[in-house]
Amino acid sequence: MRTVSGPTDHVVVVGAGLSGLAAALHLLGAGRRVTVVERDAGPGGRAGRVELGGYRVDTGPTVLTMPHLADEAFAAVGDSLYRRVELIPLHPAYRALFADGSRLDVHTDGDAMEAEVRRFAGGAEAEGYRRLRRWLERVYRAQMRRFIDTNFDSPFQLLTPDLARLAALGGFGRLDPRIGGFLSDPRLRRVFSFQSLYAGVAPARALAAYAVIAYMDTVAGVWFPKGGMYALPRAMADAAAGAGARLCWSSEVSALERGAGRVRAVRLASGERIPCDALVLTPDLPVAHRLLGRAPRRPVPLRHSPSAVVLHAGTDRTWPHLAHHTLSFGGAWERTFDELTRAGRLMSDPSLLITRPTTHDPSLAPDGRHLHYVLAPCPNTTTGPSAEGWRELGPRYRDSLRAELERRGLDGFGDSLEEELLVTPADWTAQGHAAGSPFSVSHTFAQTGPFRPRNLVRGAENVVLAGCGTTPGVGVPTVLLSGKLAAARVTGARRAPSSPSAVAGGGR
Repeated sequence: MRTVSGPTDHVVVVGAGLSGLAAALHLLGAGRRVTVVERDAGPGGRAGRVELGGYRVDTGPTVLTMPHLADEAFAAVGDSLYRRVELIPLHPAYRALFADGSRLDVHTDGDAMEAEVRRFAGGAEAEGYRRLRRWLERVYRAQMRRFIDTNFDSPFQLLTPDLARLAALGGFGRLDPRIGGFLSDPRLRRVFSFQSLYAGVAPARALAAYAVIAYMDTVAGVWFPKGGMYALPRAMADAAAGAGARLCWSSEVSALERGAGRVRAVRLASGERIPCDALVLTPDLPVAHRLLGRAPRRPVPLRHSPSAVVLHAGTDRTWPHLAHHTLSFGGAWERTFDELTRAGRLMSDPSLLITRPTTHDPSLAPDGRHLHYVLAPCPNTTTGPSAEGWRELGPRYRDSLRAELERRGLDGFGDSLEEELLVTPADWTAQGHAAGSPFSVSHTFAQTGPFRPRNLVRGAENVVLAGCGTTPGVGVPTVLLSGKLAAARVTGARRAPSSPSAVAGGGR
């Protein structure tokens, strides 16, 4: 594995999101002196927090899987995720509601899910689920160490026995037909394939290898941190400070001071100069490239994932048919993905993720009130409406989203609103996210593994990238790994991956 050259005693990490904090903890554990510089007033990055009239709102991801990957970062400094954060296992992990009125609770326990599938779709589908579960576990084992939790220096690193295992499992076929080989019910197939959308690829075109995301969601377990998802970056920042890191809040980087092929110092907008031996950059790729003064050449431009509109709603009531996470599927499926990824149109029959964090932590809202997070996928600003267009479109889409929620059984949703915050691609663009998408670069084959933007920077021998735009990719587990992999580029160390089964009990 290639590492940065020269001294690495003092490392500056730009960005206190999950990737930056993971990098900081792994670097501290390897004996480096670490300074974390963050433009916001506190940690989190995409996984931030806003106060909304007494409601404490998570601004980013709402689903936590694979918590052992976060615990690896805490363990690097002799700390523990499970000591700092109370993790609540979710049963069910999701509730799926379908346009025909049917309902499926998605359990990560195999026996419970088999019984639920039997109730929902019969014995043949229950047996298909069992075979699918075994396949998902094998796909995960074939990928994790060699293709996900690894630093690539060359595509030739793919040539391992695990590549043959993945090929034998059908990992290089298409996801939707592969899932269909186990399940014939189209509703069940959606539950195990919709996750590819957040990797930026429709299930019909995604590689079957991306079923590893379904493994994380439907087999490995889903947790909720007490205090909301923001509890995770807050605890990581506290652990880093306790291990000796200097944390600089409200400190925006204005320039990098360079010399002889290295970054010598980071300059802040305040005028402060912070010398460094090595630098970890975690902002979105366009921001990182702007600071570096150049973007790497690629044969074809990067393609970005679809974006999302998020409605944060503080309400005076809730609806009993909602679980902590509810997937509300529209009747359309293939058309929806075509609208999002090709036609650049808003979903005509939307599928929505509705999260109610007050299900397990009422303290996130005022007494007797409830917090709902409604995510509606939408085209990014390259294929769909521009960021400027969303400034006019946003209020109209909010109204249509409210109406759609009421049609789907959230009676009186509009009247229940006490506080609301609408986030659109215009807001993601203002935060520096390319193509107005919080999901960054899509996971097409040409943008995955060794073909994804590298975390080493040509022409800057002591700079490493981390975050969802670089390896291994998008999502909380992979972003945590990106910080670990960035730290390994600095230190040359590689910690053995933890076993999920060995640590999952700590989340309970």
